[in-house]
Amino acid sequence: MRKGEAQGANAAQMVTAVALGGLLALGVELIVLLLGAVAVSNGILKEDAAAQVTAAACVLGCLIGGLLACSRWSSRRLLAGLAVGAVCYLLILAVSLLMGEGFQPGPQALVELAGCLLGGAVAGVFGGRKGKKKRTSARKK
Repeated sequence: MRKGEAQGANAAQMVTAVALGGLLALGVELIVLLLGAVAVSNGILKEDAAAQVTAAACVLGCLIGGLLACSRWSSRRLLAGLAVGAVCYLLILAVSLLMGEGFQPGPQALVELAGCLLGGAVAGVFGGRKGKKKRTSARKK
């Protein structure tokens, strides 16, 4: 395999990993937000906790999606995690635009962006290989 072919395969692996991680992150976020809505409707949480539930959903979703991306693309784990966070945030923006709400810049949008990037970065730092590299005890002379 030539060097150009290897780089093309690595790029395809990266795009696939980030896309799957972003979709998984969005799915986990929607499930966490649904559970938060159920908790509010049952009186477990107050309605004022919506911002905190949203931030927690962003972090948790991007953490899980970032772990998937890091397991599939282990050469640049931090970059993979941050890319998943960015893709997930862009998917959230796309959904809000499709719902007709439009983009409303403000503190909640920054909290969501920070939560997505934080979850992805944490996955990139702590995800990936589980074992350490083995050292060779005997050096060749």
